[in-house]
Amino acid sequence: MALTINEAATATGWSPRMLRYVEQQGLVEPARSAAGYRLYGPAQLQRLRSLRALLETHGVELGDVGFALRLRRENELASALDGWFDEIPTAPEPPDLPAADERWLAFEQDKHQHLLNL
Repeated sequence: MALTINEAATATGWSPRMLRYVEQQGLVEPARSAAGYRLYGPAQLQRLRSLRALLETHGVELGDVGFALRLRRENELASALDGWFDEIPTAPEPPDLPAADERWLAFEQDKHQHLLNL
């Protein structure tokens, strides 16, 4: 037996809107009826209950779990983040500014320094 989104919301304590968001994040995939309605079976209902427990136990948000799922599925994203975490930050080279921009920047810096000294 499968439940509609409203019935699943009542059974799990999630709102229908949150169930749609959970689906959008790829965390639960309900079946669809011939008319296109979401149908939640026992496996999806258990997944929603365990998801709530996971969020509460570890103090994370749905978006965090959705992002963790993306990291598992998208190797390029995971590699890019690994590279970013491992990267040693360096100071960027100052841009070559035209003389007018350099004067404007110096004026702004002096103005802010003056305000800080008040």
